Amino acid sequence: MITIAVDCMGGDHGPVFTLPACRQFLDRFPDASVILVGQAASLQNFSHPRATKLTATEVVGMDDPLEVALRRKKDSSMRVAIDQVKAGAAQAAVSAGNTAALMAISRYVLKTLDGIDRPAIAAQIPNTLGGATTVLDMGANVDCSEEHLFQFAVMGSALVSVLSGNDNPTVGLLNIGEEAIKGNEIIKKAGELLRTAFKSGDLNFYGNVEGNDIFKGTVDIVVCDGFVGNVALKTSEGLAAMIVQFLKTEFSRSIFTKMAAIVAYPVISALKRRMDHRRYNGGALLGLRGLVFKSHGSADALAFEYALVRAYDAARNNLLDKVKRRIAHAAPLLMATGSASQIATLPPAL
Repeated sequence: MITIAVDCMGGDHGPVFTLPACRQFLDRFPDASVILVGQAASLQNFSHPRATKLTATEVVGMDDPLEVALRRKKDSSMRVAIDQVKAGAAQAAVSAGNTAALMAISRYVLKTLDGIDRPAIAAQIPNTLGGATTVLDMGANVDCSEEHLFQFAVMGSALVSVLSGNDNPTVGLLNIGEEAIKGNEIIKKAGELLRTAFKSGDLNFYGNVEGNDIFKGTVDIVVCDGFVGNVALKTSEGLAAMIVQFLKTEFSRSIFTKMAAIVAYPVISALKRRMDHRRYNGGALLGLRGLVFKSHGSADALAFEYALVRAYDAARNNLLDKVKRRIAHAAPLLMATGSASQIATLPPAL
């Protein structure tokens, strides 16, 4: 039985969508159970034989400062859900809440793995090959060193090996050109580390890639800092929404376009499904001593269900152990770059 702890209060909509998503998820996976964490009044009407309820008296708001989420709201639904992972009651936690708070609380409660300085958010963006490209970081780390980018590549490789069954996924470093001489100093140094890892057999490094390679599916994994990754994610979602809206508008202009829409309906439906970003919802917070998944704050029930499924798949396929093995294999390189130091401990007042 795979148990997922769910922050039911997080996100823009809270229980309105998280609870229906949990029900759909449980009906879909008979070997799964959930721990619903939230305020008692919000959970009282939910009932399922494989769901237990855990009361939390506080909620981390989407606009709460980090200090408030960490120091003042110690009984928030977000923190209590993550506590279940630390205690071993759940194999993973899922939240649609404040990203910065989720990362900070997860790092404080679960700690980082040996050899990892900063956890990263990994998410998938659909590509033209019919699959998806895994991109990290997606917003957890705005400023990154070359060592951090190297760590992201190691963790991303473990994630994709779990998701796809491919033990040797290709890794690309996002840059302004394919040539090794391009990019700023951090990107150039990161490229050197990744090429060294390729020669030693630690990573299947493809080389530098550009933004369009994410959508072309040139590589399985694209590594970048969180600022660039988050922009790429939001741009892809906006583009998908624009195309879907364009088709709706154009095919409703006249009787002829409506007739054309009827003929093309199967193709349009397939395109709409293919570009539906909700199907790719659920970013893994990699580098922690436990599994935590971040859902979009605006996720509806379908999108949140997909986040639950990603957490379930990760737990069922022992993602955490595979990340540890990848890191252990790359330990000599991590040590050589000085990136195996542990992250500074947060203040004891937390």
